[in-house]
Amino acid sequence: MAMISEIKRRSPSKGDLDLTLDPASLACDYEAGGASCLSVLTDEHFFGGSRADLELARASCALPVLRKDFTVSPLDVCDARLMGADAVLLIVAALDDAALAGLLDLARALALAPLVEVHDDAELDRALAVGARLIGVNQRDLRTFDVDRDRALRMGERIPDGVVSVAESGIRDAADVERLVSAGYSAVLVGETLVRSTDRSSAVDGLLGVRS
Repeated sequence: MAMISEIKRRSPSKGDLDLTLDPASLACDYEAGGASCLSVLTDEHFFGGSRADLELARASCALPVLRKDFTVSPLDVCDARLMGADAVLLIVAALDDAALAGLLDLARALALAPLVEVHDDAELDRALAVGARLIGVNQRDLRTFDVDRDRALRMGERIPDGVVSVAESGIRDAADVERLVSAGYSAVLVGETLVRSTDRSSAVDGLLGVRS
């Protein structure tokens, strides 16, 4: 199991998490705890992020970085590459099929890994139809912000072999991670649990206790 550890100051669902966090220091803490990748929020309005947050985090450690933002145009994908990101988020709910396919192809052409995020079976079918090979199942409803911690378990059964699967949102402890390991997930993306921790390095290591 790999962990994508998130750097964000606030969220629409939980409000302020840590408005004074230092992206460079947090990235180093995550790396020391055993994270495999960083997810950095660059949206300012909803998440308090910025381009500088990604650049500082990327420069401070050896981990690859996902730019987590609302990617809706080719310019957004190009911006991610110019910031130094290694991966970009494509939310199926925000894109029609033509736009999704186009941004997926552009990301790959720019050597960015496209993480295609889905929330239900219909969105999963759309992601698979355009050839997504890295799929994130977000357990948080984007309209109500409610978390369904069984969603990833249900949908995991429909993700084909050969597609890398990532479970997102609502992951609180090692028991949650273990359930997702058993369901076949390759990675988890964790934000709030880590940012709210007083010892973020140990928090990453604790969630990944299933490795042993």
